[in-house]
Amino acid sequence: MRKAFTSSIEKLAADDRILFVTGDLGYNAFENLRDIMKDRFINAGVAEQNMIGVAAGLAHKGYKVFCYSIAPFTTYRCLEQIRIDVCFHQLPVFIIGNGGGYGYGIMGATHHAISDIACMSSLPDLTSYVPAFIEDVALSITEMVKNGKPAYLRLGQGKNNPSVQKDMECINPVFVSPEAEVTLIALGPSINNAIDAIEASGLKNKINLFSAVKIPFDNFEGAFLKSIQKTKKLLVIEEHVSRGGIGEFIALNCLSIGLELDKFRSLCAAGYPDKQYGDQNFHQVQSGLDKDSILQLICDWLKR
Repeated sequence: MRKAFTSSIEKLAADDRILFVTGDLGYNAFENLRDIMKDRFINAGVAEQNMIGVAAGLAHKGYKVFCYSIAPFTTYRCLEQIRIDVCFHQLPVFIIGNGGGYGYGIMGATHHAISDIACMSSLPDLTSYVPAFIEDVALSITEMVKNGKPAYLRLGQGKNNPSVQKDMECINPVFVSPEAEVTLIALGPSINNAIDAIEASGLKNKINLFSAVKIPFDNFEGAFLKSIQKTKKLLVIEEHVSRGGIGEFIALNCLSIGLELDKFRSLCAAGYPDKQYGDQNFHQVQSGLDKDSILQLICDWLKR
């Protein structure tokens, strides 16, 4: 998704109000932006909290500022600056976190972002974007710049969208069947494991699949709600801890409207159950977020 991200910023670079600030990251990746944007491309060094403060000051002067680093460095480390300097003043500062979830694998907990959505979605007037597919990146950035409000963009390893999608809602249908017996929703790139599992099951016509890409949700009463009302079975998949994740939000909203489900399961990041680190797939397997775990659950629910 990083390539799609840089391509999108290139298209915006002609606007001299757009600034790009990096926390000393981008070597062999952002040289194109540096050359195009020149003095509007700023390396703030390994000083992320100061980077957010500088971005807020520039935004206050009329610029729209992208701040880029590894996801935990632009969220956890800068939470107070984002809350006070950016959100309370509703400034157009766009926080970009690369390698969301367990994306940085063996580098361990310091480089993992598995509770970032909980942190960021609790902030006032900030929208979090978690692209599920490569195409979602450009749609997210376009909306962020247009709205001109605080935003967080969590990037990961994405694939192309198997469905045609022109606009991006908070929850988007990937494929829907009138014969569906189960509703599945996934946050961001974790949907790719779900797609692989569904295709391997041979039960695609029995499953409605949705992607959650924008938080907080503002269309809970759309096609997604109709699907869970019909199927009464909901599987949530997210590379994020359960507290403050989309599973918790959906469960709360179902209770609020009196919607009873026959089955509800939230597959989420388990943290570090055996105190070991591995690549992203290692942590997904430990959390039950891998293709085989999802496949087994789908088959159990559909009794195939």
